[in-house]
Amino acid sequence: MLTNASQAILRNIDLITNQSVLVLNYEGDTLPKALLDTAATVSALALDFHHHLIMQPHACSKLKLYFGHQLPNEDSFDSVIVYFPKSKALAPYLFNLAAKHLKPQGQLIVVGENKSGIKSLPKQLPDYFDAAFKADNARHCIVYTSELNQTAPAIKLQDWCSQYPLQTPQGEITICNMVGVFSEKRLDEGTKLLLDNLPTMRGKVLDFGCGAGVITAALLKAQPQLKMACVDINAMALLSCELTLKANNLNAEVFASDGLAQTTHQYDGIISNPPFHDGFASTTDITTEFVANSKERLTKGGLFHIVANRHLPYSECIAEHFGSVNVSAENNRYKIYSNIKR
Repeated sequence: MLTNASQAILRNIDLITNQSVLVLNYEGDTLPKALLDTAATVSALALDFHHHLIMQPHACSKLKLYFGHQLPNEDSFDSVIVYFPKSKALAPYLFNLAAKHLKPQGQLIVVGENKSGIKSLPKQLPDYFDAAFKADNARHCIVYTSELNQTAPAIKLQDWCSQYPLQTPQGEITICNMVGVFSEKRLDEGTKLLLDNLPTMRGKVLDFGCGAGVITAALLKAQPQLKMACVDINAMALLSCELTLKANNLNAEVFASDGLAQTTHQYDGIISNPPFHDGFASTTDITTEFVANSKERLTKGGLFHIVANRHLPYSECIAEHFGSVNVSAENNRYKIYSNIKR
């Protein structure tokens, strides 16, 4: 089933007839494969690892698939399709990336749901593109087109990264946050409560939904003997985490995982400020599955330690899998759940 945005693209598939096409930030469907009915070749870069896994079985000589914050090559294309991101701050980065891979006078196609902020595109488009033209308005989405009219600036990661010192109970750490990453310019309240109540941990510890690596950096600052692993589904978050670790001279394993599916070790601790958004919808499905799988990934005596919004119904799920619910700290918005695997 194609998303509304992908259906809107297919309504305008004649725009890419016999062209080489790059798709950036595609959604959780198989639109890149469907484009091959008209396009000559398609390359697709997913910033969401789950979306990459959906497409992966369809890779072939005419369909190249990548996951990350940029392509591993300098290929150029006749057209680039950009899915407008839910974080507006990420959009200029995607436009710059698109421009670097477009041929001169190449075509930019941008699609997004009305509620995504796509209506602001004409004001957001950099001056190395022509003025945006509204090509279609359907499926609660808008499709804009434009043309590359001059060479875009080189992408320098430091231009897209905010770096700031953060005072924590564990000491000062430097945070590096790429555009579009959760809590980009300041520490969110949930993580702050978690840092104020960090437990003593041992052995191998997994930071699930690591984001910019704040929790891992604080833990390693206080407990440098820990062997940390950091996982996230978002390419920009994983890059942010790597940059944060480097800025603080810390070491940890950082890799993409769809939930815990790509983790292979047993862990002595799992710590998290877990995500509860999927696209534009709030859902507890991610965390419900995470709680269930966490028990399987923990060693006996391993610690499960997460912070969550008070209004989200995690207690029942934690009680079901761990046999009890232990709230070790809370405030008017968040609770910290801390359970040991028996």
